[in-house]
Amino acid sequence: MKILTRYVFREFLVPYTYCLIGFLSIYVLFELFGSFGRLMESDLPFSAVVRFFAGYLAPFFHYLAPAALMLATLYTMWNFCRHSELVAMRASGIGFFAIVKPVLTIAFLTACFVAWVNECYMPRQSQWAKRLKAARFDVARAAQADEIVYENSRDNRTWTADALADDTGAHLRNVRIVISRPDGTRRSLVTAGKADYLDGEWWLENAQVSAYDTNGVETAAADTELAKLKLRVFPEFRERPGDILVQNRDWQYSNVRQKLRFLRRNSDFSPAARRDGLYDAVAQIMSPFACILITFLAIPAGIASGRQSVFKGILGALGLFFAFYGVVIAGMVAAKQGWIPPIPAAIAPYILFFLLGLRAFYRQR
Repeated sequence: MKILTRYVFREFLVPYTYCLIGFLSIYVLFELFGSFGRLMESDLPFSAVVRFFAGYLAPFFHYLAPAALMLATLYTMWNFCRHSELVAMRASGIGFFAIVKPVLTIAFLTACFVAWVNECYMPRQSQWAKRLKAARFDVARAAQADEIVYENSRDNRTWTADALADDTGAHLRNVRIVISRPDGTRRSLVTAGKADYLDGEWWLENAQVSAYDTNGVETAAADTELAKLKLRVFPEFRERPGDILVQNRDWQYSNVRQKLRFLRRNSDFSPAARRDGLYDAVAQIMSPFACILITFLAIPAGIASGRQSVFKGILGALGLFFAFYGVVIAGMVAAKQGWIPPIPAAIAPYILFFLLGLRAFYRQR
């Protein structure tokens, strides 16, 4: 059984690797057409070029991986049937699930990797790649982001800063924090050269605090003794670096925790904006499962193509692939228009096609 597992694993991994590299290369080539000249002029080190393309590809990886899995699964199952290997395996008493288990294992591992890319890699690296491209591949300029603005409507605080000191959101430069009353008038102003988020609290360097009356006139400056302190902690500031990042980066580059926390902490969103945000968060949770689901659908389609016409099998699998993502897109539109609640709209396509795949899968047993 171990020999069979290694054999199926090898026979599937080779075409899967080729397909994945091929899809990634196509995306890289498309980007190179538009950026090759500026890349050559920028004299970027090779490591920065690799980091740029990895960050650029990260938001698309959850589409590319299922497509590569589908083609590799189709080819592997078709090849087994064409050479009667599947029949020989079944005739020797090996169960169908044992035969395809290595394929599903690779699909599961790919799904885990997609989840890691979505949650850990993409939020930092894709935003960095976008800034680098906007700065025409000047690393020094890319490191200096535009002005940061964070609106905390719950606590009536507005943060502004000249730039993020890094990609975590935990280090800000030239910070101004306006604290307002419920009626919108300014209550106080905090300024600091730097703000660092350490051990769950904000530490401000050379902080100055000013108070204002309801007419906007400054009534009191900072306490002179406190003003002498180089570093001051402000435990009442409960804003998290991730919240600041979410408001100052493209929504697609935020992970699920940042999206949900941002929705929870900002209660003044319109119903439409809240629906959009909730759908995006749940859809991002579900996207890694597409790797397993597409593989699950492609296994019986590949066997059918080996027994019948190759063209019909591939056409049928492609039809299922595009039908699945068509239903996903339809669910997205329905959720964002308010026709269907966002959570069922994001989950239902996966359940529907899992049931279809389960039926086709068991028919091959």
